Amino acid sequence: MPKEQSGIDRAYATSNKEKSVFILGHLFIILICGWILFFDGVTLADKPRSTLLFAVSVLYFTRHIITLFYLLMRKVTFSEVFGLLGFIAFFEIGLLLVGGGIFRQESIQFGCLDGIALLLLFIGSYLNTFSEFQRKWWKNDSVNKGHCYTGGLFAHSMHINFFGDVVLFTGWVLLTHNLWTLGLPLLMMLSFIFFHIPTLDAYLKKRYKEEFVTYAEKTKKLIPFVY
Repeated sequence: MPKEQSGIDRAYATSNKEKSVFILGHLFIILICGWILFFDGVTLADKPRSTLLFAVSVLYFTRHIITLFYLLMRKVTFSEVFGLLGFIAFFEIGLLLVGGGIFRQESIQFGCLDGIALLLLFIGSYLNTFSEFQRKWWKNDSVNKGHCYTGGLFAHSMHINFFGDVVLFTGWVLLTHNLWTLGLPLLMMLSFIFFHIPTLDAYLKKRYKEEFVTYAEKTKKLIPFVY
């Protein structure tokens, strides 16, 4: 059975060196964001909003640590690490600058849209991370070894963790109050639908055979109750 799909090696491995580099790289990005915000590295017109966006980045960094060192059991390669670090730097620094007012002269008062954005952010974080916790706890039971997990939040969507990311990033970009940033979660969803999900499903079908086929026939692929 091929171990690599979508440029991702799915063999089981600790990859502690690669994960440590990943976390240190992400921490460096967080420090850059902090320098921009707190040490006047860049002049921003909307400090309250940029402070909130920085807090979101710190929350995401915390989730990243939990994911890498507790939830993720597969091998992590350096090519994956540096590719994702580039993406993380792009959106964490970029959204901080855009939301902080790098392209405008005034601050934007917090309102209903921000409340909706924060709600989406926390719902997306819950869907992504808690679904992974549910699967992790289920896999830890030796009785379930070699079986496909289809319960918990994954009963509503085969890739509920991916959907959680789309919801999370939609909330994140809404906090910037910049229409163009909505392209980020849109591109993310398209990459899931046309790239990541097909290759992952092919891998899971080879691994779990009829068990996965039965699951796929009765479960939505990405968006619960819709698709």
